Amino acid sequence: MRICVSRPGRAVPSNMTSLVLAALLAAASPLAAQTAQVPAAAPKAPAADLAELPSARSLIERHITAVGGRKAIMAHTSTHVTGTMTIAGSGMSGAVELFNAKPNLSLVKVTLPGIGEILDGFDGKTGWMTSPVMGPMVYQAKELADRKFDADYYGDLHDDSRYSSMRTVEKTTFEGKACYKVSLMRAGGGEDIEFYDVATGLKAGGLTSRTTPMGEVASTSVMGEYKKFGDLLQPTYISQTSMGAKQEVTISTVDYDKVTPSVFEPPASIKALIK
Repeated sequence: MRICVSRPGRAVPSNMTSLVLAALLAAASPLAAQTAQVPAAAPKAPAADLAELPSARSLIERHITAVGGRKAIMAHTSTHVTGTMTIAGSGMSGAVELFNAKPNLSLVKVTLPGIGEILDGFDGKTGWMTSPVMGPMVYQAKELADRKFDADYYGDLHDDSRYSSMRTVEKTTFEGKACYKVSLMRAGGGEDIEFYDVATGLKAGGLTSRTTPMGEVASTSVMGEYKKFGDLLQPTYISQTSMGAKQEVTISTVDYDKVTPSVFEPPASIKALIK
């Protein structure tokens, strides 16, 4: 949601848009008629231009340095984020909380007036979601694999083992900023696109596609207004657009190393579904 920062240097969880949209869909939202559009592959740049582009790894490392450095990121073991979320055009606004801990524990909590509390979690083995309108559900197959991938606490370090390839596609304009566009092919299949600000080195946003209860859903995220919490910079404004809906999240607090393991324990309704 990347939505808030979920871990050191990391923005919104990729499934946040689908999490909220699933609840709205079950409540007979008009969004049910929308069709997700998977980002089209960018045309290949001429070989001469590609040779002049910085490598994907160098851009990732520049971002890591800009937010505070690899050592500072690795020093933390958990993150708790609070903020507010607004669904553009709906007049709906609510509270959002994200909890993450190493190696791959996550919990997203969204509270929306008229809908209630929506929870989405991964406890290192089981991925699940529950909401007042959809009830409890446990992720399987590709949905579960996507949740596990996104829950990696140190995911923004982009360990080589997580990807089959990384490449800088082009220098382009993203949300009015000159950015380098980076293609990340996940080892388990699928492509993530990330944009890095040419001027600052900070991540400006990205394109993702994830498997959800509604099928494959593509999202565009934009992040900015970086501020320092503790020893790390975090984006305090994040928007995600998916299936015709736009969510905007403003981050209020980011606390490190205070999350207890019990936070990630699935509720009784989910435990009853786990076999």
